[in-house]
Amino acid sequence: MAKGLSTALGESASDYLVQAMVPQLAVVLGVAAFLVALVIQFRQARYRAWTYWFAVAMVGIFGTMAADVMHVALGVPYTLSSALYAVLLLAVFWLWRRTEGTLSIHTIDSPRREAFYWATVVATFAMGTALGDFTAFTLHLGYFTSASVFAVLILIPAARYRWMRWNPVFCFWSAYVITRPLGASIADGLGKPRSVGGLGLGDGPVTLVLLALIVLVVAYLAVTKADVQRVYEPAAAPESAAARV
Repeated sequence: MAKGLSTALGESASDYLVQAMVPQLAVVLGVAAFLVALVIQFRQARYRAWTYWFAVAMVGIFGTMAADVMHVALGVPYTLSSALYAVLLLAVFWLWRRTEGTLSIHTIDSPRREAFYWATVVATFAMGTALGDFTAFTLHLGYFTSASVFAVLILIPAARYRWMRWNPVFCFWSAYVITRPLGASIADGLGKPRSVGGLGLGDGPVTLVLLALIVLVVAYLAVTKADVQRVYEPAAAPESAAARV
């Protein structure tokens, strides 16, 4: 749930900021917040819910801005920007796998592996933003139809893993990538004006509601530690009779 909320929050917050202030200033602030969040995250010796999800939220805003800058400022079509970010994502995956031998998030135990992880997350957010806009505008599906398509697609790796025992790492990253355009499409559908297919609630109000929800979810995770991977110690071998003599 936190991941889905963070993807939607990144989309709505980015769109609100570039409208509420000078777009160039919004981008600078987005980049600064992204860098600060990563510095805080890398300074942690272990997983902490607040710092991790703060970093994810800032990556969401930064990734959205990166995709939007390519289209709005540079005039790159959504088709091309989606393809370019997909190639970038595959390149990060390839380099990570070649360097570390695995893409499993359960093996992130060094700064270098964590750097690969966050590079992957940034690429997924940027590609997901471009892909969501591609389906909504280039393919003329609209926001909610796009969200429906991605909602169906995200069930595929879940079902394949559950019933066909597909590779868990592949299924995880497949679902992770699809989460981004799904959340972005929902956020745009809620916030954007009715004239472009949205409900017209406004990016600002949608951002505030999503922020409140993610704060509640992260607070729950921080207290319950429900998302912390448990490490079980192997049972001690029974003491031998000779040792008890």
